[in-house]
Amino acid sequence: MPRTRALVLLAVLTGACLTACKVPDVSASGAGSQPAGTAAAAPVAPGEARAELARLKIAVRGTTDGYSRDKFPHWDKVDGACDTREQVLKRDGKDVTTGADCAPKSGTWVSPYDGETWHQASDVDIDHLVPLGQAWVSGAKSWTQQRREQFANDLIRPQLHAVTDNLNEQKSDKAPDQWKPPLVSYWCTYATDWIVVKSNYGLTITVPEKTALAGMLDHC
Repeated sequence: MPRTRALVLLAVLTGACLTACKVPDVSASGAGSQPAGTAAAAPVAPGEARAELARLKIAVRGTTDGYSRDKFPHWDKVDGACDTREQVLKRDGKDVTTGADCAPKSGTWVSPYDGETWHQASDVDIDHLVPLGQAWVSGAKSWTQQRREQFANDLIRPQLHAVTDNLNEQKSDKAPDQWKPPLVSYWCTYATDWIVVKSNYGLTITVPEKTALAGMLDHC
């Protein structure tokens, strides 16, 4: 099967399932990123997200003992000179132009968390929807570093988004019971995406986190 058709098929299959399509542990291959051109999975319907939320394992939130962002190698090279961060900037922006090093020179970005529009790449951060620290305390502590690398560079699941930089800093490693996007109309998508990511990676949630997610799904 041609490579392009294979990638499209992978995206379709990924979007068609949650629990049945868990992310494999890539510790054997050491592959942390996706090939260039990988398409994001299709959005999951709110009803499906609710059903998956009910299936997520409940556990007490762990501690950050031993946590370091260095244990989640990120911004892998994925397409020539382009790394994961630059791929997201190109994907989420409009009329993006880049230099030979793939760094964006111009473009327009609308942050989904607050609806603000930015014209400099320096004004947006690439947010890990489920933050690296949050992943650590909900299961990633026991992962191999290769799997954590895949998580930190995931271009298929709805894990990476270009957002207003100070909102990314404000969010930090907080779960939805601790922080929500200021744009209430985005709560449905935010909750659905959070559930998809946690489900695909087998991460746990707390009771307050589950309650917050269920409340956000009420906005769908």
